[in-house]
Amino acid sequence: QVHLVESGGGSVQPGGSLRLSCAATGSVRRLSAMAWYRRPPGPQGELVARISIGGYTDYADSVKGRFTISRDNAKNTISLQMNSLKPEDTAVYYCSADVQGLKCAYWGQGTQVIVSS
Repeated sequence: QVHLVESGGGSVQPGGSLRLSCAATGSVRRLSAMAWYRRPPGPQGELVARISIGGYTDYADSVKGRFTISRDNAKNTISLQMNSLKPEDTAVYYCSADVQGLKCAYWGQGTQVIVSS
């Protein structure tokens, strides 16, 4: 089993910044790509950013230039630096981890981000 725990969420004004972190514990030898997803108010979630074990990154168009995903393989953590936050970024943000042969095999509990004035 792999356990993922997110932290760093909170409430900020538009234009502000937050840094989310996700720590993985357990059977971390099997981890490959990791990602951040978010679920705004409503039924459908979306991919925010993902990062391979080698550091290759992909971003949703809506966050390019504002968010940066990174990882520390030695510590089994990923981070999401969020700058120039907009009200549309309000969502619960989830950390996800792939294992060999299975995409999004593990999920964290989520951390709330609220952007409002």
